Amino acid sequence: MMLSSDYKKHFQENFFLAYPVVLSQLGHVLVSVVDSIMVGQTGTLPLAASSLGNSIFTVVMVLGLGLSISITPLVAGAHGRKNKKRISLLLINGVLVCTAGGLLLFLSGYLISPLLRHLNQPVQVVNLAIPYFHILCFSMLPLMVFQGFRQFAEGLSLTKQSMYISVIANALNVVGNYMLIYGKWGAPALGLNGAAISTMLSRVIMAFMMGYYVMNAKRLKVYRLRWKRKFISVRHMSRIIKLGWPISLQMAFEVGAFSFSAIMIGWLGARELAAHQIAISIASLTYMMAGGIAAAATIRVGNLFGRGQVTEMQKAGYSSLMMVIIFMSTAGLMLILLNNFIPQLYVKDPEVIKVAAGLIIIAALFQISDGVQVVGLGTLRGLEDVKIPSMISLLAYWGVALPIGYVLGFTLGGGANGIWTGLLIGLTIAAILLFFRFRKLSLEK
Repeated sequence: MMLSSDYKKHFQENFFLAYPVVLSQLGHVLVSVVDSIMVGQTGTLPLAASSLGNSIFTVVMVLGLGLSISITPLVAGAHGRKNKKRISLLLINGVLVCTAGGLLLFLSGYLISPLLRHLNQPVQVVNLAIPYFHILCFSMLPLMVFQGFRQFAEGLSLTKQSMYISVIANALNVVGNYMLIYGKWGAPALGLNGAAISTMLSRVIMAFMMGYYVMNAKRLKVYRLRWKRKFISVRHMSRIIKLGWPISLQMAFEVGAFSFSAIMIGWLGARELAAHQIAISIASLTYMMAGGIAAAATIRVGNLFGRGQVTEMQKAGYSSLMMVIIFMSTAGLMLILLNNFIPQLYVKDPEVIKVAAGLIIIAALFQISDGVQVVGLGTLRGLEDVKIPSMISLLAYWGVALPIGYVLGFTLGGGANGIWTGLLIGLTIAAILLFFRFRKLSLEK
């Protein structure tokens, strides 16, 4: 592929669309990172418990996020075709699907929580993790309402609003953590559970603010049908779910592999599990920021494909991939330079710091692969291609990454480093296959 002169335009458009999403995604994951740092100050066991709770909760969460993400390419395509009525129906039915999904995931998460006692984890860690996990599951309700409104707005290329809201909510979460974890300003000292309560309250605020914007902004008035029963469309709900469930499965396959890796690392001990939480929280930062570029790729590819501008669609996709390679290369270099410093922000335990520093080096090595695979997925979602990418994720993570990680970690005695090396291999395979999938489809359109 030759780099043509008008790629500069695509880089600019991608950037101005992506950076608010990047900051918004950053706000999402910073909630977890800040929680981990502040909880880590209370000891290794609470940090290990947050690792276990977050590992399982993240699988629940991405099932919901995947469902909501399907709204964006549908709205972007309808926007490209200037179909205002369809956009309006996607707003109403998208928010309803997300709300129902949030309720279902909350109940499902609560019901599966006793299984944490059967994962061969340290007993003290499990006892701390279960109530923490319950509170996080309840936060799925407001989070999914927020996502319904957010993905609708992003489908119309309105990405700054969720950025501002995420920044505000993250700041409030830090304040809430300070009060509820440590018992400051008259609040009770709730430790790990205080972090979960603060997260839940920040997500309630996010849902209210995003909903208020969409339902009151003048520029969106044309898309607001009156919320009457006749506008509840089974066809539109089915379309959202049909596109969303493969995205949910793909995300669950990927995140589930990391979560199961945390379970395997828990077999090694509480210190290793705490180290995993440190490394995964940092890797999640760069992943979610790359996810912002992927979201912009979904919007631009979907919109241009809806207009029938195939050549421009291809350039939008390839320029997004170039952007993420540059960004993740820089991130990888920073992780290598700071691998010993970062763990010290979380804990004082020298053994935990040593293990975490090694895992951060491996995270640095898979940055480019992680970025290419997430943006590859974003471009394919813009083309409404979701089933084959789900199968690629299943193969790469569960067929390759976890088995290799188990062999390297336990059979060959590599420990946590061996398990993470398996993830590195799986991410690289996923990146290669998804890139060629987009290349093939974009040439066929």
